[in-house]
Amino acid sequence: MADITFLKRAQMELAYFSGYARLRERQTGGAGVILRFEHVRARRRGRFRPLASREITPEFLERTVRALKRWNYDIVSIDEACRRAVTLPLPRRFACLTFDGGYKDLVTDAYPVLSKHGVPFAIYLPSAFPDGLGEAWWLALEKIIARESRVSLVIERKELHFSIPGVAEKYELYDFLAKWMRTLAPPDLSVAINDLCKRYGVDLAALSRDASMDWNDLTTLAADPNVTIGSATVNYPALSNLRDADAGREMAMGKAVLESGIRREVRHFAYPFGDRESFRPTHVLMAGETGFDSAVSSIAGVVEAQGPTNLHALPRVSWDGRLRSLRMMRVALSGVMF
Repeated sequence: MADITFLKRAQMELAYFSGYARLRERQTGGAGVILRFEHVRARRRGRFRPLASREITPEFLERTVRALKRWNYDIVSIDEACRRAVTLPLPRRFACLTFDGGYKDLVTDAYPVLSKHGVPFAIYLPSAFPDGLGEAWWLALEKIIARESRVSLVIERKELHFSIPGVAEKYELYDFLAKWMRTLAPPDLSVAINDLCKRYGVDLAALSRDASMDWNDLTTLAADPNVTIGSATVNYPALSNLRDADAGREMAMGKAVLESGIRREVRHFAYPFGDRESFRPTHVLMAGETGFDSAVSSIAGVVEAQGPTNLHALPRVSWDGRLRSLRMMRVALSGVMF
């Protein structure tokens, strides 16, 4: 994992210092970029941090906002990003800030920075989590593997045992189990993670609830005109694991529950996980049929002007929190992807 990060950093440094990133930006043009973040919190210590790529610090968020303004990017809402995607290109490119997961640290650590600068942003959350019903299985998996030296669980009706004495083995097991769990249908995933938590004394409900915003947090954010609240289904399943009827129900119910909770129309959607394996073209059609004006993925790319970019399959640049250089951010904004 460290080697991959080093290689990625080296490639991006080369693109920056060679001038390729700026050249690429001029060649591809594009109306702008939608940036995707998740956790915003103080940097955690420890050698085993499998979710480190999804985390940035409040200080880095502050530096990012200041840099975007210095680089003459228009920091815009998701509504404005959609408008610019279907109109003639403007001289200045846009950057749209989006946050996935509905984590509590968005309120405690990110919002003070964003509100101080008066910049618009969007959040996408699954509506089961503010109700305390969501299961953040990825957080539970991290906690269990971090503190255990041996893990046992049932996979395909077989009891398997894994010895994880060191950091490398812990990363390997986390990657293996996370990939496996993402392939499971929601009922099977719930059974698997609850069984694992019961074996190793992790309170999944409390862990998920403590990590998530509640309805009071969302009410506060909904009152801010700079905040757009979007849906990411009810339970955050990979839609590709569901039958079409169930996927449509997740989309529609997530929208309805969120609208009832914040008493505002919810017009924007994010595909859970958002990579190419997590949703299909049929889900893109469903997003429009459900009444969403846009739907974002985590597939890398820039947003084009004059309509080539599908508003219900918008690309985003998912920022890797292990990279803390603004030079790297500038390369990512150019559309150069590694």
